Amino acid sequence: MITKRQLGFIFIALGLLGAAGSFFNDILGRTDFQGIGPMQRLVLLAAAVVVGIGLTLVPLGDRPA
Repeated sequence: MITKRQLGFIFIALGLLGAAGSFFNDILGRTDFQGIGPMQRLVLLAAAVVVGIGLTLVPLGDRPA
């Protein structure tokens, strides 16, 4: 059974992966924007929300999710 702490770490990892993927798209040069574009801002905002949810789950410990 998965615990709330494990679920929190999964959410944090997914959020960080989403943020990194957003910047990886710039490295590939698939956008016409210089800097951070509007879609990238939305992805970073969503990633921050997912990381925030994960951070709230981590202190809940080993209780089942």
